[in-house]
Amino acid sequence: MPPLELTDWQYELGGVLMGAGTPIQVLETTGLGRPPVRDNDVDQPSMDGVFAGPDYYAARQVQFDAAIRIPGDPAACHDVVASLQAAADAPAVRLTGGATMPLRILRPGRPVKVLNGRLRKLDPEYAQVIHGYVPLDLEFIATDPTWYADEVTTTEIPLGWLTGGGFAAPVVAPIYVQSGTVAADRPGWATNAGTGDAWPIIRITGPVATVTITHAETGRQLSFPTLNLTAGQWVEIDTRPGRRTVTRENGGNASALLSPSSRIDLFSLPPGQSEMRWTGFDSTNTARMRLTWRDAYTAL
Repeated sequence: MPPLELTDWQYELGGVLMGAGTPIQVLETTGLGRPPVRDNDVDQPSMDGVFAGPDYYAARQVQFDAAIRIPGDPAACHDVVASLQAAADAPAVRLTGGATMPLRILRPGRPVKVLNGRLRKLDPEYAQVIHGYVPLDLEFIATDPTWYADEVTTTEIPLGWLTGGGFAAPVVAPIYVQSGTVAADRPGWATNAGTGDAWPIIRITGPVATVTITHAETGRQLSFPTLNLTAGQWVEIDTRPGRRTVTRENGGNASALLSPSSRIDLFSLPPGQSEMRWTGFDSTNTARMRLTWRDAYTAL
């Protein structure tokens, strides 16, 4: 189901529209600024002050002071509350570790931004429901405090060279030949248009063997020295916070295929353009690497 179209000052939570022009009027929203910080400050012994340790962002708490206004229709007010509750009660979200639901926000002059988390509080006051008025106290906890773009960006990078000691017809000039002992190498580019680190989902589709993915600017690598994919097989690396998994096309865990030095938790796309390189052995020139990500932002 495609996401709902938003206009200025509107929010979407679990498929329910809130804000301007909707039955749910949002009076005030808090928690949209800098998220809470988990500091690691340590008192300096025998002197004034503290030593400032690393600051880590905690979960972002977004609170809505809202009210349902549907004059003369108390049943419709109950239906609105039920729709909000149903979105949060979906077993795929509520009963699955790490699963989240999106909160989409549109402010004037800004693109739609997305937070991912859980609805933790839904507290209606029914004292005036007979008149079609129900105040709401909502709290959404963004487990990842980063703002993300509403649109997904995807780029696909072929190896681009023939390797493995042979050609696959038809052969078209110019022809680049490497020995079968050196993996093919092609640069590609991925642009994160945001202001924070974006976390890609990387899928390698065979046929290909002995794969290494390199972020050129930082030199960080994800290596699969024993990987051997046939045509149609794939391996997917999810670098997103709270996920960070490696899976095969059959759903199996493929983390053991990663080399010990590979760090999924560091393999992000910083703001701007990143040059991506990947190596592998493929005599058919049909293997592909696909990167999918959402641009990341530090502020709304």
